[in-house]
Amino acid sequence: MLSDAGAANNSAIEFWFDFSSPYSYLAAEKIDALAASYQRIVHWRPVLLGAIFQVTNAAPLVNLPLKGNYSVRDFSRSARYLNLPFTMPSKFPLPTQLAARTYYWLCERDVDMAHDFARAIFRALFVHDRDISDLAVVCDVAASMGLDADTVSLAVAQPEVKARLKNETDAAMLKGVFGAPFFMVNDEPFWGVDRLPQLEKWLATGGF
Repeated sequence: MLSDAGAANNSAIEFWFDFSSPYSYLAAEKIDALAASYQRIVHWRPVLLGAIFQVTNAAPLVNLPLKGNYSVRDFSRSARYLNLPFTMPSKFPLPTQLAARTYYWLCERDVDMAHDFARAIFRALFVHDRDISDLAVVCDVAASMGLDADTVSLAVAQPEVKARLKNETDAAMLKGVFGAPFFMVNDEPFWGVDRLPQLEKWLATGGF
């Protein structure tokens, strides 16, 4: 498989997400199969929505008056619509730095495994209601994939790994990313899991 760094930009779908985003979880379960149908690969890029929200003056949906109750209902309904399991986490929203750092550390070593880890983290939170802000949980998920938990624990504290996540978040904002999930196909942006049908039509037609 092509590495994230080695694939041509015009053949790839960029996929930005935050591990605490329910809609990102749903997108993560669908985007690779959709892309493969059109001979595209996907560049997975976790970011920190908290940092982005500081720029956009936004807040997590569940914290907003009126919209919060609707959003919780919509998370579950959207999962049922997409035929995906979903459990509203008992701790939400929550920090995702440790999971995102682990992803980027792993991505430098094995892109396919990094994608598998991302899906496993999403499922840990949104299916099994595990606290992925806890380093022990992140390490346990990694260990379930055959990774050494102690190595992961040390990796997420490395300055270069911390810097990678910050740089990726900053770079995403420079490209116009303001929420998650966020996709880009040949410089055309799509925001939200509900835009996947439009993204697919774009791939099928070359634009509309």
